Amino acid sequence: MTQQRTLVPPAQSGGAPPTNRKPTFRPEIQGLRSLAVLMVMSYHIWLGRVSGGVDVFLLISAFLMTLQFVGRYEQRRPMALIKHWLHLFRRLVPAAVTVLVAVLAASILFLPRTRWLEVISQGWASLFYVENWFLQSQATNYYASDHSQASPFQHFWSLSIQGQVFILWPLIFAGAALVARRFKLRYRVLLCYIFAAIFVGSLIFSILYTRSSQTEAYFDTGARLWEFALGTLVALFLPALRLPRKVRMGLGWLGIVAMLSCGLLLNVEASFPGYVALWPTLAAACVIVAGQTGSKLGVDRFLSSGPLVRLGDISYALYLWHWPVLVISLAATDKDRAGPITGSVIVAVSLVLAYLTTRFIEKPWREWKWPELKRRRAAIAIAAAVVTAVVPLVGWQLQINVATAAAASQAWANNPGARALDPAYVSGADPSAPLLPSLTTVADDWPKYEGGCTSNEKELTNICTNGKQNAAKTVVIIGNSHAHVWATPVLSLAEKYGWKVEAITKGYCPVTVGPAPGLSDGCLDFNKDTLKKVLDMKPDLVVTTSTRTEPAPGATEFMDPGWVPPIKSINDAGIPVVALRDTPRMHKPVPACLEDDPDDYAACGSTTAENYQATSPDTAVAGQLPDTKFLDFSRFFCQKQVCPAVIGNVMVYKDDNHVTRTYMESLTPYFETEFLAATGWNAG
Repeated sequence: MTQQRTLVPPAQSGGAPPTNRKPTFRPEIQGLRSLAVLMVMSYHIWLGRVSGGVDVFLLISAFLMTLQFVGRYEQRRPMALIKHWLHLFRRLVPAAVTVLVAVLAASILFLPRTRWLEVISQGWASLFYVENWFLQSQATNYYASDHSQASPFQHFWSLSIQGQVFILWPLIFAGAALVARRFKLRYRVLLCYIFAAIFVGSLIFSILYTRSSQTEAYFDTGARLWEFALGTLVALFLPALRLPRKVRMGLGWLGIVAMLSCGLLLNVEASFPGYVALWPTLAAACVIVAGQTGSKLGVDRFLSSGPLVRLGDISYALYLWHWPVLVISLAATDKDRAGPITGSVIVAVSLVLAYLTTRFIEKPWREWKWPELKRRRAAIAIAAAVVTAVVPLVGWQLQINVATAAAASQAWANNPGARALDPAYVSGADPSAPLLPSLTTVADDWPKYEGGCTSNEKELTNICTNGKQNAAKTVVIIGNSHAHVWATPVLSLAEKYGWKVEAITKGYCPVTVGPAPGLSDGCLDFNKDTLKKVLDMKPDLVVTTSTRTEPAPGATEFMDPGWVPPIKSINDAGIPVVALRDTPRMHKPVPACLEDDPDDYAACGSTTAENYQATSPDTAVAGQLPDTKFLDFSRFFCQKQVCPAVIGNVMVYKDDNHVTRTYMESLTPYFETEFLAATGWNAG
């Protein structure tokens, strides 16, 4: 992916004796790079799978970088790390920025507003080479078959890891050079020990991490270092290899066949980047070791062909372009996968954009002599390229913030939310006022805890606090994500009356002791641990949901018998409970529905009969739990036979079932009255 000239000493081209000649161009490595990018594109576009081509890129980049730094040491030239980094990123950043800015523009035109903030966040992460960490924190599924829902910047994860290694590896080379000179050690041998240790340590870590959390391991830098270390070790050992030409010919073809078959034969979805990733990386190593055989039957003849070598020249730009072109085209055409014709068009467009980027952006910047004269000039050139992306990122975010703030400043008049259901309410709203939360910001419209939350995206857990110390009362919220959204009015009251609020919630995990369909992995164990924590904490009150509305068609509200035992245990410990009737579910995500048809709110709602029984099922268990107060706010979500998606010009749901913070804030005055009456609490 990242472009480095494939110049290596003749001694690296298949085991020939060392000479004092200048480095020579190895076209077969350029061809190998082309083959890798074609694998990546083909598998992404048509097969929806991972090919192993990215792993080949990682190995090649480390191989070439190693030759460069070892050559400097052996020729007694300075390592010049600052100059190296400035030169490297001056070549890499302009093309990346070009794609980044183009993707931002295309996202405004073709992606729904509900995805804009995500695009901006990932744009920042991609620009500063931390996209892999961002995706890791989000537990992103890289193997999701519906690429139309993927981020157009998702492919920057591998470029980010490369950028991080491009900082780390030179530091190791320079540090090893100092040690070698200080203690009169053989530089290559020392490097072999260092990178062998990195290879073994990282590979073991990768295997263990992949086994425990493959989704997160996929983007982890430490779990990928062994691939770079393998490329470095190949470069270090290659001069010592003296293999017969026929053996090298066999190695070359073995490597190519193994590379091409990797994604088809291996279950990469469950195995990468663990030991299974040895397949494509060792395959690439075989091709590199095979080198230039000089035979018409050698794989190097195929890889050195003109089309593949020329394609290698634009491979970096091609990798940059193919993924956003795929994602945005699928989103624009409302498809989840590209067919033969659509895929071919995506490939053609990507090739054209890659050529233009290389020809008019990357190549002129690479050949621009002015920045090479002084480090300060190189830094200015890089900064100028970065600013080119920073300006639209900041501008777009600022525009969203200004629009949101302007709407929020008029929210009391124009967005009454639950107040619109109050018989005493008199509307003074501007008919043209925008919805709150906006389609752009609704994804982040969760409860806000001043003390912050510790979230685990994979486990779906949220441990939150409002950070109050020495509070007169402590409230603990437990249950699933529906209990989590009820935190908004509780937090508002806590701020008003000086309470401490703690929340221990897990997605798809309501309070229960019995197994049931739809529970998330580990739910029952999580509930046991939560119950123990609550009993140890001895809070003044526990808040949770009672009934459950069902997402399945034809199902309706019910009371889980497994809910009673843990609530009774809490009551028996002298801790009162407030149990809230569950909130409704819509037929489809409300923001997407409103984006498709902004003038038809009714089409985005559901019916009362689909969500609620005539009498709340929790009345059947209320007699068993005298210290539990049951509150019912269903009238603020469903009126007569309809459960609207929008009430009082406020979007009620941030997806198809989670109530927005904005709507809960509008509900807070009514919640306060009933909550204080149920608990017997007051301002004191």
